Amino acid sequence: MKYIANKLRYQNFEYNRCGNSGLLLPPISLGLWHNFGGSFINSESKKTIFYAFDRGITHFDLANNYGPPPGSAEKNFGKLLSNELKKYRDELIISTKAGYDMWEGPYGEWGSKKYLIASLDQSLKRMNLDYVDIFYSHRFDPQTPIEETGEALAQIIKTGKALYIGISSYSSKQTKKMNQYLNNQGLRCLIHQPSYSMLNRWIENDLLNTLEQESMGCIAFSPLAQGMLSNKYLKTIKRNTRAGSKNSFIDKKMITQNYKKKIKKLEVIAKKRKQTLPQMALVWCLRDKRVTSLVLGVRNRRQLSENLNALNNKEFNKYEIDEINKYATESDINIWKESSRY
Repeated sequence: MKYIANKLRYQNFEYNRCGNSGLLLPPISLGLWHNFGGSFINSESKKTIFYAFDRGITHFDLANNYGPPPGSAEKNFGKLLSNELKKYRDELIISTKAGYDMWEGPYGEWGSKKYLIASLDQSLKRMNLDYVDIFYSHRFDPQTPIEETGEALAQIIKTGKALYIGISSYSSKQTKKMNQYLNNQGLRCLIHQPSYSMLNRWIENDLLNTLEQESMGCIAFSPLAQGMLSNKYLKTIKRNTRAGSKNSFIDKKMITQNYKKKIKKLEVIAKKRKQTLPQMALVWCLRDKRVTSLVLGVRNRRQLSENLNALNNKEFNKYEIDEINKYATESDINIWKESSRY
């Protein structure tokens, strides 16, 4: 059946301005990191993408290595862009990234000009696109001069392969350096994508202040801490969960008694707000106006609907914030911290 987008899709929520730019992003963006890879896209994953757009999500976030296998998420999404979503291309913000391991040899990861340019060319081919809307340096490379990474990003803009530049998991110091380099080229860094959640609050130390000073947007990933901001790990760790998977980023050692105590307390606060803990965790991340959007990964339409319904109750009173701050504390779960330590 031919897909026709919901005519009322833009009436669901307000879009947020990304830093000091003309770009507006939805408060929740759909990340295609998990559940959208494979040799073909399954029916539910395809319907989830359509449902997201029907609910007003215009931003779809990818990376060269999303899958598994690496590259398959872009290839599958590209098939939709060439068919059902083709007529809506100009209504979509499509982002991709490069920085992590993608192919064999010395030029298949990090931040060299060789890797970034080649990777984006491959991504465009997989998605059958002439350009992406946002291209990110996926992680800071301590061995490559930041000027070289910046030169690659500038070339990508000047050759029309991307409309905007972003960086991910950079420290405050390196964010300033990158934006200064781009400013000297007559360009600017539009957006930063850091990890951020109730259990991982590192960006509050200085990065959010830097992004405000540099007039950059912030789009946070892993706002549910890879599922740890739910009650799924309070009793047993099931095999079909991320903590129960052999190849997961979540180490079972993270599921401590102290962690469980925090989750139980936060869940009580969420219930008083007539929300689930994941719903409260999402809007909590959006309470700071410097956070433009959240990148959210989901398995199906039901899960996406529940998460989007969090936007029905976005406000917190002082008492709620004070109570949340007692339990929403650093839990040593930032597995991307190496990139931001420089």
